[in-house]
Amino acid sequence: MNKKKENKSASKLKIIPLGGLEQIGMNITAFEYEDSIIVVDCGLAFPADDMLGIDLVIPDITYLKDNADKVKGFVITHGHEDHIGALPYILKEINVPVYATRLTMGIIENKLKEHNLVKGTKRKVVKFGQSINLGQFRVEYIKTNHSIVDAAALAIYSPAGIVVHTGDFKVDYTPVFGDAIDLPRFAEIGRKGVLALMCDSTNAERPGFTPSERTVGKTFDTLFEEHKNTRIFVATFASNVDRVQQIINSAYKYGRKVVVEGRSMVTIIETAIHLGCISIPENTLIEIDQLKNCPDEQQVIITTGSQGESMAALSRMASNMHKKITIGHGDTVIFSSNPIPGNEKAVTRVINELLRKGADVIFQDTHVSGHACQEEIKLIYTLVHPKYAVPVHGEYKHLKAQAKIAENLGIDKENIFILSSGEVLELDENKASVTGRVPVGSILVDGLGVGDVGNVVLRDRQHLAEDGILIVVMSLDKYTGQLAAGPDIVSRGFVYVRESDELMEEAHQVVDSAISNCIDRGITDWGKLKSTTKDALSEYVWRKTKRRPMILPIIMEV
Repeated sequence: MNKKKENKSASKLKIIPLGGLEQIGMNITAFEYEDSIIVVDCGLAFPADDMLGIDLVIPDITYLKDNADKVKGFVITHGHEDHIGALPYILKEINVPVYATRLTMGIIENKLKEHNLVKGTKRKVVKFGQSINLGQFRVEYIKTNHSIVDAAALAIYSPAGIVVHTGDFKVDYTPVFGDAIDLPRFAEIGRKGVLALMCDSTNAERPGFTPSERTVGKTFDTLFEEHKNTRIFVATFASNVDRVQQIINSAYKYGRKVVVEGRSMVTIIETAIHLGCISIPENTLIEIDQLKNCPDEQQVIITTGSQGESMAALSRMASNMHKKITIGHGDTVIFSSNPIPGNEKAVTRVINELLRKGADVIFQDTHVSGHACQEEIKLIYTLVHPKYAVPVHGEYKHLKAQAKIAENLGIDKENIFILSSGEVLELDENKASVTGRVPVGSILVDGLGVGDVGNVVLRDRQHLAEDGILIVVMSLDKYTGQLAAGPDIVSRGFVYVRESDELMEEAHQVVDSAISNCIDRGITDWGKLKSTTKDALSEYVWRKTKRRPMILPIIMEV
């Protein structure tokens, strides 16, 4: 009997981040204890500039598939794309229940509908303060604040100890909707003794406190007062329901009608209205077709596209591509968001376009972050008082900044773990260490294809994008092996053929003599003919142009 008890206590908790620790995005972490695995969040990342043609990036869940019988469910903290966006793709691979709060589940269900997964996916809406039992784990949902309603932190109870995962959070004592963050509960759990804290690092480099979301409401009131005679456009994140609420409050106060434009925003606002997460005064929200019945000074258009996305509603309005609205002279456009790192150029392009059109563009002081700054991070550490610190959600510099905060608060340096995706952290009350790695990576989604574009295809796309392609077509006589037709050279993205007659003519001669040379020597092997063609043409083109287009020889038999 004693021996069995000894074994039980000898088991360690494994924390395995499968994404989200080298970047902002693609957050997904597995917690494993003996025969149970729970997965916190399942997010996507947006493609980097060199991922040509890629729509989305989702995590590689090979480890979860290999241990599918252990996986008890996905536990979701909030409804942002970098925490739920990969769910429809991953649930097709591994079908387990999904647990989330009310609005988060509403947004997840919209995604599942698009992928025809609603019937086949078990879902449970969890209330704050409620716990769910999943194998060896019990998970408690704790109320937090963020830039989307119904965000939660998780207390994960395992036989090895309690792990607190903050999700994305800030401390907002005056939230627009619902209650303030449940700090007393963090303190109560802290008194029980917390093994590890996994805390949001996005703003760990910023000193001070993040201002309350309500401060933006006051700014909107001022802006609406100052621009009484113009049409007002506000661009913000589709998921920032509280921001939309405040824009609607200001619009109502100043007697304006509101149109919500942009597919993602319309979907989320409809879900929020349905679930009672936003309150809109009667007759304030109107359809886009009813705008023509309102004078300009009574219109507010809330739109997507605050990150300069080329296909989002704001960009289309700015470039006259929108079917129903164009922005022009005398309009006021408010950017109520900060550019995500990497999007600065796109945002500047749209702002310049709008200014050229004669619009008044406002982008200062109209946004507050949804993430905790240093003082709030210190507050959570002080309440929770963890033995181990595991910074999450951010690039390496953000994780490092939080590690420094934890160290300054008195946590031993050897008890702070900056992990990489794929590393396995094993921990119990006595010891924590990285004991191994599991396979992780990025799966690229292009159209309907998931994972069929890999490094080789991307390399080809970059090659084509940089230097273009030359296709060499020739026909060989089936019986004699002699050249029956060609070689013809087709150029795409290399040079403008009409203005490069001489170059193409010489290239033709180079290929012709290389192939004739092979045939004269009795070489009929297609592989050898193709490689000779490639080498000769490549060498000539490099000498003449210092470019290396992709060369594709095609041989036909006649």
